[in-house]
Amino acid sequence: MQEPSAAVPTSSPAVAAVVVLAAGQGTRMRSTTPKVLHTLGGRSLLGHVLAAAEPLGAGTTVVVVGAGRDQVEQHLAQVAPGAVAVVQEEQRGSGHAAAVALDAVPDLDGPVLLVNGDAPLLRADTVARLVEAHRATGSALTVLTAEVDDPTGLGRIVRSADGSVRAIVEERDATPEQRSVREINAGVYIGDAAAVRRALGRISTDNDQGEQYFTDVLGLLVEEGATVGGHVADDPDDVLGCNDRVELAARRRTLNDRVLDDLMRSGVTVVDPLTTWVDVTCSVGPDAVLEPGTQLRGTTSVASGAVVGPDTTLVDAEVGEGASVVRSHCLGARIGPEATVGPFSYLRPGTRLERGAKVGAFVETKNVEVGEGSKVPHLSYVGDASIGRGANIGAATVFVNYDGVAKHRTTIGDHVRIGSDTMLVAPVTVGDGAYTAAGSVITSDVPPGAMAVARAPQRNVAGWVRRRRSGTPAAEAAEAAENRAGAPSGGRSDASRTDTEQ
Repeated sequence: MQEPSAAVPTSSPAVAAVVVLAAGQGTRMRSTTPKVLHTLGGRSLLGHVLAAAEPLGAGTTVVVVGAGRDQVEQHLAQVAPGAVAVVQEEQRGSGHAAAVALDAVPDLDGPVLLVNGDAPLLRADTVARLVEAHRATGSALTVLTAEVDDPTGLGRIVRSADGSVRAIVEERDATPEQRSVREINAGVYIGDAAAVRRALGRISTDNDQGEQYFTDVLGLLVEEGATVGGHVADDPDDVLGCNDRVELAARRRTLNDRVLDDLMRSGVTVVDPLTTWVDVTCSVGPDAVLEPGTQLRGTTSVASGAVVGPDTTLVDAEVGEGASVVRSHCLGARIGPEATVGPFSYLRPGTRLERGAKVGAFVETKNVEVGEGSKVPHLSYVGDASIGRGANIGAATVFVNYDGVAKHRTTIGDHVRIGSDTMLVAPVTVGDGAYTAAGSVITSDVPPGAMAVARAPQRNVAGWVRRRRSGTPAAEAAEAAENRAGAPSGGRSDASRTDTEQ
């Protein structure tokens, strides 16, 4: 699906660099995972921030790392391999982190965007409009702000009569009049690299924490007579940070609501938004239906007219037009047009269902191609196999693909009929149009059009229950049935004796 925001205008100006501050410990998360690597909606906190800034086309992206640096650097290599990781050895405040970042790119010239790495709701169009506002006013620095209902604990924006920003005042330092201001600092800035670098060289640590704060840059630029602008975000949720698990859950809900709202406005039916979760990295076509309890994760795509759910999880899966997936779990599977899955099926990576194929109740598949119109209706395991067109795999069939050392493959031809409770011991091929008898253990290839029977002949030992289970309900029922039928009292021929009766 598209990002949970409006498209970024193609005229969005480029910036020279993006600096993401992601070095903090995040102690309130109470986690061994660095705060910026906690996930929601298919991305890490850091991943969402990088995605919001990516359309700007910055020449350089610098990510300041510190706590959990190895994990963060590994993650960056996966999601933003072009980003430069810069280590802040000591966490001495946001101003110090920004200075460390700019020191890593000493030749940087032009506008630089600075953003915290824990703002997962920040949207690309919000960032683009901030950059446009900065360019339009010619300010030395422009700060992103938001109007909130309750600004308690947040830095207030103090503006001059001409609308320029004069100061950011923390609540503990604010006057009663300033505390009544509802416009707050969002912690996202864009400024001229030279001006920002100059001001960073002058900020002090004369505060309660003994740290360097980037907000002091604003005051120093105002003292120089430079213009500092402020751009108000359209949606105050865009600027919300994430400091603990409670806030993480709240941001996850807000993000998911945005995703579902966009989907429904694009023509997707979401029956119960409260129980439906869709990652920002997924796509869903118009006229698809997402039933209650549906989760779409990773790179999952659902085509037009498909029905998913209820109670279904799809991870990195592909669902074709008009397909149906009911109460099932699918990982890395491709479900073709008009195919059906479930209920209670488990499709593992490598599963490919062609048009109109069926995988029914309590079936597990892995690394298998199921041909057009073929069926695996119920209670079966199909692994490492190719199934042709129009075949039917009977109930309780097992594709025995593992010999304890290596996996082997089974090939089923077109229009094959596999009888119920068949064991197909790979490697084995069943030719086009062939049948296997129910209960068979197939260890050799079956020629096209043949019937394979691989089971022992049935033998009935007359009177066994009367002799071996005397006095049980089974013996009484058997005796009554024999009496009704006028059967002899349980004699038998020597030919029917078994070794266990000797």
